[in-house]
Amino acid sequence: MSPISAAKSPVGTTPSTPSSAHDGPADATPRTLRSQVVVLTGASSGIGRATALAFAAQGASLALAARNQEPLQSLAAECEAAGARALAVPTDVTDPAAMAALAESAIAHFGHVDMWINNVGVGAVGRFEETPLASHRRVVEANLLGHMHGAYAIVPHFRERGRGTLVNMISLGGWVATPYATAYTASKFGIRGFSESLRAELAEFPGIHVCEVFPTFVDSPGMSHGANYSGHRVAPPPPVLDPRRVAASLVALATRPRARTYIGAPARPGILMHALAPNLMARVLGWVGGAAMRRAAPAAHSDGNLFEPSRGCAIDGGFRSERKTKPTDAVWLGLGAIAAVTAFALFSRNARSTR
Repeated sequence: MSPISAAKSPVGTTPSTPSSAHDGPADATPRTLRSQVVVLTGASSGIGRATALAFAAQGASLALAARNQEPLQSLAAECEAAGARALAVPTDVTDPAAMAALAESAIAHFGHVDMWINNVGVGAVGRFEETPLASHRRVVEANLLGHMHGAYAIVPHFRERGRGTLVNMISLGGWVATPYATAYTASKFGIRGFSESLRAELAEFPGIHVCEVFPTFVDSPGMSHGANYSGHRVAPPPPVLDPRRVAASLVALATRPRARTYIGAPARPGILMHALAPNLMARVLGWVGGAAMRRAAPAAHSDGNLFEPSRGCAIDGGFRSERKTKPTDAVWLGLGAIAAVTAFALFSRNARSTR
């Protein structure tokens, strides 16, 4: 497939680092974004679109990828209007040949690639046995294999240059299982393991970074665009993040790459709870998820964007304006409290056993 491209002289400044939690040391050498080339998959809507515009505002050059050509062209034009250079390459991440062609197009057009962001994420909501097996398979292909295809396409280029940043968008779902989204959970746990393994392989290259990003629920169109076999309308539990906040964290990784970035207040309590009491965590989330599903309005079954491109290109999903489910906020506070109590109980038990 032939890329759609245009160019203008980039302008911009280096962004400040947003407020997010990090693990791992930061690269001590700041790099300006005006000279950087960024490849971004899943660019047409939600976090991807917000990220493209955030990078464009800083003058980075962008290779934008998604399945739908029309919103990519529109986004490329918007990035150029902000002073960036933009290349739109319609790409299906489940196709390894298409991902290789994306890398080749970006390198041929810009001369090199500094940062590759695997941002595609799809889901299918419904009971495991009531969700078509083909849909489960597609979720894993898009999320886990899509990230692997991206890495496979760009890591040789990073090795050749001795530097580069690979970003794998995961989510809190990479630590905490999500009931009624089993394939999504499997793919996210898989991406986390893949990222850690690849980082170990590349340890001999201090200039190559593998970054994992773990946002909590985001107010993007992803939930609406996803497949739904539950028979009920689905929505993320509050609090939900502004996609622009996630985009700011991704932009910060271009100049200060870190192994792990956690975004959103529930991230740390959720991970801690899973580490201390995974069975209790699963029971609580299963009960909460089931209760929320039963209360939700009816909705027709849909394959969503699993097998065809999303039709929308908005950044926001509109869920932040729906605050009717505020009690769900208490769930996250409750999980944090349970984690703290469990940690104290384990500490007390260990202290007694060592006396």
